[in-house]
Amino acid sequence: MGTWIMENLATIIIGVVLMMVIATVIVSMVRSKRKGKSSCGCGCAGCAMNGACHSTASKTS
Repeated sequence: MGTWIMENLATIIIGVVLMMVIATVIVSMVRSKRKGKSSCGCGCAGCAMNGACHSTASKTS
């Protein structure tokens, strides 16, 4: 078992780093969504899903 870990240590480290990056992106997206921010950054006025992702009470424009 120890030999297998040593032979694949670089792959294991890269995999862990990638999982951490993906988790950070997902957490950031969830927090932005909870705050009512648009995920595309263009705002709701030009979005094809205008009015579908936010309630009318949370719109400020």
